Amino acid sequence: MIDRVVATRYVTPLREGGSLPGIVEADDFGTYVLKFRGAGQGLKVLVAEVVVAELARRLGLRVPALAAVELDAAIAKYEADEEVQDLLTASVGLNLGVDFLPGSFGWDPNSVVDFDEAARVLWLDAFTANVDRSWRNPNVLLWHKRLWLIDHGAALYFHHGWSRGVGDPQRFAAQPYDAADHIMAAHTGRLRDVDAELAPRVDEAMLIDVLEQVPDEWLEPVPGIEDVAGIRRAYVEYLSARVLGDRPWLPRLSAA
Repeated sequence: MIDRVVATRYVTPLREGGSLPGIVEADDFGTYVLKFRGAGQGLKVLVAEVVVAELARRLGLRVPALAAVELDAAIAKYEADEEVQDLLTASVGLNLGVDFLPGSFGWDPNSVVDFDEAARVLWLDAFTANVDRSWRNPNVLLWHKRLWLIDHGAALYFHHGWSRGVGDPQRFAAQPYDAADHIMAAHTGRLRDVDAELAPRVDEAMLIDVLEQVPDEWLEPVPGIEDVAGIRRAYVEYLSARVLGDRPWLPRLSAA
């Protein structure tokens, strides 16, 4: 599982996103962007963050290191902002920390990108149904002149439909991906080669390993599956179904 650390100080909120993430310091002397379990989107967002980031890492894309960050109730007592204090109080327990990249800056249309890397990012987002890598919200940082991927909570939409049970993975397997607003949409012409390289690497062993990185505390039971091993297995089955076969979700190819 991803490393566990304990938050020692809440530094400041980041008000760019609707979930109000914040900067914290931890007992490993690290500084993290904290994604809160008490935010409105719920625990499934934290699961998606881990799963997509760990898939990206195994496919050779850069993502900041992740940690499961324990937040104590005492930290909220010293926060003057009532909105932040309420969020901290609601998030006592295990939260997601994303390594803070000091000096990084956001993606813009003039950023230089390696074409093959761009196609890999597009393939990953299409595979995981990540709808949040658009020009309105690129969720890409440039750090030391390299591209780093962040904020994957909007991916894996299928798990939000598990309130009545897990359902059929084949529905997700066949769901097309609309890349029209994706920041790497110009590179769909390279997807065929990238797909031939990446899809065979996403085997069951990789998916099992990725899901093992998710803390038990974030895997909520669904009707028909009460144990965390079963929930992990459901994610593996959904992602396996999507990567096998003809992959009809691949964005329509254009000239590269």
